[in-house]
Amino acid sequence: MPALAIGIDAGGTKIEGLLVDPGQDGRILDRRLMETPAGDPAEVTRSIVAIARDLMGRGGVAAVGVGAAGMVTFDGVMRFAPNVAWREVPLAELIEREVGVPVHVDNDANVAAWGEYRFGAGRGSNHMLLVTVGTGIGGGIVDGGKLFRGAHGFAAEIGHIIVEPNGPRCGCGNLGCWEQVGSGTAIGRLGRQAALDLPDSLIVDLAGGNPSEVTGRHVTLAAQKGDPTALRIMAEVGRRLGEGIAGLVNVLDPEIVVVGGGAMQAGDLLLDPARSAFMDSVEGVEHRPKVPLVAAALGNDAGAVGAADLALAGLPG
Repeated sequence: MPALAIGIDAGGTKIEGLLVDPGQDGRILDRRLMETPAGDPAEVTRSIVAIARDLMGRGGVAAVGVGAAGMVTFDGVMRFAPNVAWREVPLAELIEREVGVPVHVDNDANVAAWGEYRFGAGRGSNHMLLVTVGTGIGGGIVDGGKLFRGAHGFAAEIGHIIVEPNGPRCGCGNLGCWEQVGSGTAIGRLGRQAALDLPDSLIVDLAGGNPSEVTGRHVTLAAQKGDPTALRIMAEVGRRLGEGIAGLVNVLDPEIVVVGGGAMQAGDLLLDPARSAFMDSVEGVEHRPKVPLVAAALGNDAGAVGAADLALAGLPG
């Protein structure tokens, strides 16, 4: 029987576990989902263990992979997590002790990048950049067919490049990080600002008539219905997204850029202005091979599928 693996995506709001057969193109055999008890880091770890044990019930599981937002070392120590109160936690060791099989822990965007590279929109490439656009902006880099993690395991924290000095304050403490102007957070913030100026707009209607309750989802829905204010917001955020991707392409020279994350529910409403700004901003556009910007293929499953595959790949032999 071919070896199976469990992949777990431990996010700030939910923990999703998948039983995966990487030998069958990342086929998902079973799944579990629960809310993240983010205020209690020990409880988050116990929840990951509970999901893994549950999925191990059908047998054949050789390894467990976990993707979590934060700074993870090569040996699976979570140094810092922005959404769960993990600080200097030996996460891989703690989980492995409870599940009894090898455990691989990595950054959530890294494992999502690997999932898209192996089984999704980046399949067939050797040099791929993943940009995840949600509440913030995350990234993963595949270079020469290998996941690039840098000297300490912290590479590809692309959302925290400062692009607008004295801009909006970021959760990392700096002002004007890229994720503050090119993510779902930016869509929501600009939507609330517009709602105050246009209280009778469709955006406000979708938010139940309360401008302060406007989110990125309301702006996206309004844009899909053709609302001009919402379309303007999507164009502005898409432009900032594309400008940032152009800078990364100048540095990394990938074959393809895969764009995923929750904000991609907007589809081409966000990607089209990003592509246009990318073409306007990337160096020597007329003299370099085309670098396509494409939507991710695996959706919310990319992280768990990638984590499972990485866990199996790391086994001896």
